[in-house]
Amino acid sequence: MTQQVQRKPDWLKKALPDGKAMNEMRKMLRGLNLHTICESALCPNIGECWGERTATLMIMGEICTRRCGFCDVTTGRPLPLDPNEPENVAKAIADMGLEHAVITTVTRDDLEDQGARHFARTIEAVHRLCPDTTVEALISDFAAREDLLAIVLEARPEVLAHNLETVERLHRKVRPRFRYERSLEVLAISRRLAPDVWTKSNIMVGLGETEEEVIQMMRDLRAVDCDFLTIGQYLRPSAMHLPVVEYVKPETFQRYKEIAEDLGFQYVFAGPFVRSSYQAGSALKAAGRRRPVAQSEAR
Repeated sequence: MTQQVQRKPDWLKKALPDGKAMNEMRKMLRGLNLHTICESALCPNIGECWGERTATLMIMGEICTRRCGFCDVTTGRPLPLDPNEPENVAKAIADMGLEHAVITTVTRDDLEDQGARHFARTIEAVHRLCPDTTVEALISDFAAREDLLAIVLEARPEVLAHNLETVERLHRKVRPRFRYERSLEVLAISRRLAPDVWTKSNIMVGLGETEEEVIQMMRDLRAVDCDFLTIGQYLRPSAMHLPVVEYVKPETFQRYKEIAEDLGFQYVFAGPFVRSSYQAGSALKAAGRRRPVAQSEAR
């Protein structure tokens, strides 16, 4: 039987955050009634990112209608949408002076459109107030409904991200109300509807997957023409969440990066502290603001 790892290795130690910078960011965000995945998911990079005045904003509240075994976001009955949120998100991004903004969301299965129109209004507000800022929409699966994905993509984010998170064998355990094939379909539909929008996904390691399964997951993402890939270590938020099976060594992350690049990903960021939104603007700096469209992909 696999034993849970009890102690974090040295490579998973982070410096203490700057209290003043944290308080300033918290005050600004609270003043606009905004939430961040940095706080809700207990991201280990929050001190570094907030110290640099960057954050991943989480829209549609802080209560999710789904429960995943790895995630610390609260599950329950969400509150009604805040109609001022799209403009407030844009104001926060302008205040932080972000060149690249990552906007994510809780899953809102309670809404008829699962929040697609609200997400689109948020992207449009950012582009209107911050025209030089690129936007990465880190979405839930919208049940892989083409009509809902089209609403978000018509708002013209530069990146459409949807995280696969774990290998097919573990997917039902880690994300019981998501489906592996459905998440791949989200990325495939997005590529077909908006071929000039980069697509991106994130995978976690350390949940008990094998190297062969990780490589197969990469192949599955490339089969739907996913452009960007991030790979990070799963860290257990609490004793109520899935245990860490393995702390993956930095050299393994490097090997995964090289394999992913050989498979054709345009940009790969892999490491113990890597998260989907961590230093996300680096991908566009390397690849370009808009994805080149081949004649065969054009509508």
